[in-house]
Order: sequence, then structure tokens, then C-alpha cells
Amino acid sequence: MAGRSWLGVALAISLLPAVGEGHGRERFWLDARNRKVHAQRSVLVDVARRAVPAVVAITTKQQPSIDQVATSGDTEPQKGLGSGFIIHPDGYILTSSHVIEGTTEIKVSLLERGVEHEYVAEVVGADPETDFALLRIHAGHKLPVLQLGSVNDVRVADWVVVIGNPFGLAHSVTVGVVSYKGRTDVTPAGRTGYFDYLQTDASINPGNSGGPVLDLRGNVVAIANAVNTSGQGIAFAVPIDMAKVVLPDLKEHGGVRRGWMGVTVQDVTPEVAGTAGVSSYAGVLVSEVIEDSPAAKAGIQVGDVITAVGRSKVHRANALRWKVATADVGALVKITVRRKGHEVRVQLRLDEMPGVDGGEDDVLAGKTPPKQDASAAAGAGEGT
Repeated sequence: MAGRSWLGVALAISLLPAVGEGHGRERFWLDARNRKVHAQRSVLVDVARRAVPAVVAITTKQQPSIDQVATSGDTEPQKGLGSGFIIHPDGYILTSSHVIEGTTEIKVSLLERGVEHEYVAEVVGADPETDFALLRIHAGHKLPVLQLGSVNDVRVADWVVVIGNPFGLAHSVTVGVVSYKGRTDVTPAGRTGYFDYLQTDASINPGNSGGPVLDLRGNVVAIANAVNTSGQGIAFAVPIDMAKVVLPDLKEHGGVRRGWMGVTVQDVTPEVAGTAGVSSYAGVLVSEVIEDSPAAKAGIQVGDVITAVGRSKVHRANALRWKVATADVGALVKITVRRKGHEVRVQLRLDEMPGVDGGEDDVLAGKTPPKQDASAAAGAGEGT
């Protein structure tokens, strides 16, 4: 067999007659009596079959950066890969913002009656802070769509289905379980923002970003976003609930207006709790108040522990950032803080957040934090 290609070997084997057929040999095994596929199929098969026509493969072109040109000398446009899915029959497609960032051309391909069709896509809007982007294609006819569910529809150990374009292998399907919900301690490729990840062991690779993560009803519960480069079976997806909040703004304005109170906050760790005079995880600590901000005007001080916004209790800094950022600009908000052992209630009117480059710890302050090296971050992930 030396020197023969694996394809040649496979063909040679496939042409051999089945053992026991026409040679008078004794058959000592049981052949399957019925090989027909029955109507009762796997739930996973049905989910994938219904969803694939609404999932698109994305191919982009972008000019290389100055550093890339200096390193390689190549000035030709670079090719990028991603995934997305149709959310409206008129051709609106949801994907990840980082998939289309800096691109000069975006093309999407989808299966229509089993045939691959390619369209040029336009960017309707993008929001790097949540890593969502809304695209549109003009197909000239109505397109199949995926329904948006909620990350609350799945629990840890529930099965999920991921469909996308890993390494350019369009319409690939992988399955796995929900490994964790509410993962906030990862920073994909140093990006910071409003991430509250669903973790899964379903295979996600470069090119999967923007693709749907589906529950067993076929509803989108999250969007594939990042992988852990130092491990296997560790991938992250952004809850679809976050997309529902920003999609109207992306469609109407091309971007998102966010509320701003003007503080920097952090989680209350056991070490911080003793100093602040509160129990662990009782709220979030104010570590900075911006001058002339709504928080400063309302009397919020460094060292205060914010325990509630309105009637909603606050336990994590990430949740507070999201709650404030998604509130209407100009809204009157009641804040409850713990200060030197006493409860204090204040109210403030939110301003519009100043332009930032995806702040995380300082996102409420409207400041741009230093970029974090993803390879050095604990639990770091890599964008897909």
C-alpha cells in the first residue's frame, strides 16, 4: 500500500464485495433489517435542518494596517471570515461587530433551495461595546429568519446547536451543552465592553463569530463570539437578550445612545467589603466620581457602595453598567448607596455617555481604559 494516496485506498476498499456475499462464506453477524430513515428524527437534526437556510457565511475585505504592511510588505486587501443570521425577511442580518470592523467590502452567502447564493451587504449599524452589528442585503424576495429567544430559556447542561462558517466551511453545525451562564471574567482579544457570556463546549472556531447559538426549540439564545485559545471545549457567546436592547437603535440611528452617570465602579470583594463596612457582594463600589457629572451633582461619593437602582438590587458592577447604559438619556434615576454604615438615597438625571472606545471598568465614567493584553488576561478569550 506504500505510495498510494488515501483516496486511492478508500476507492479500492469501497469496490471490494461485502464479505459473505456470493462467496458461500458463513455470515456470523446480524445485518440491520431496516435502514430507512423514519419520521421520528433527532431533535438536534430538526433544529439544524430548519435553521441552516437562515444562517449566512460572511466574507470581508479590509486594508492591512500600517504595522501589517511594515511587517509583511503586503498592501493587498486582507480576507476575513464570519457568520451571521437573518432576523427579518427583508434581509436584515445580525452578526458580531468585530467581524465587519474596518472592512471595505462585505459579502454574505446563504443556501436558497439548496443552492448557494451570494449578496453584497451594507452596514446598517454597529455597536462595538456589545459587539453587535446589523447588516442588510437586498435579495428581491422574502428570506427565512430565525426567531430570537432568551438566554433565560436555557440552563447549565442544556444542549445547544451552533451554526456558522468556521475557517470558511460554510453552514457547519456543532453541538454541545451550556457550560456556564453569566461569565464576565473574560476579555476577548483585549476587547472590553458589556459582556455577560454564555459559555459552551460546542465547537466554535475563527469564522464562527456572529453565528447563532440555538436552543432545542430552534430559537437563538446567544451569538458565538470568542474561544479560549489555551483550552478545548471552552467557547463564549453573547446573550441574544443584549442584542434585543440595541437592535432598534442600530436600525434607526446606526449606533447606540447610552445613559451616563459619571462614576467608575468595581465589584465588592471580601477584602473591599470590610473596608466599606458592608457584607460581601452587597453592591458595587464607587472608586471614582467624575467632576460635574450627574453622579457628582447628586452627591455620590468615592467609597459609596451602590446597592440598588430604582427598585432593582445591584450585586455586580457589570450589571450596573448595563442597567445605566441602557436607560434613556435624560431619565430620572433613584440610587441607593451604603455610606459609612448608613443607607443614603439620591436621585440623578442621566446624561448621554461621552464617546468612548469600549470602556469596561470606566464605562460609566465615559473614560477609555488602557487596552488589556488578552493573552495575559485570566480566562482570556480570542475573538472569532
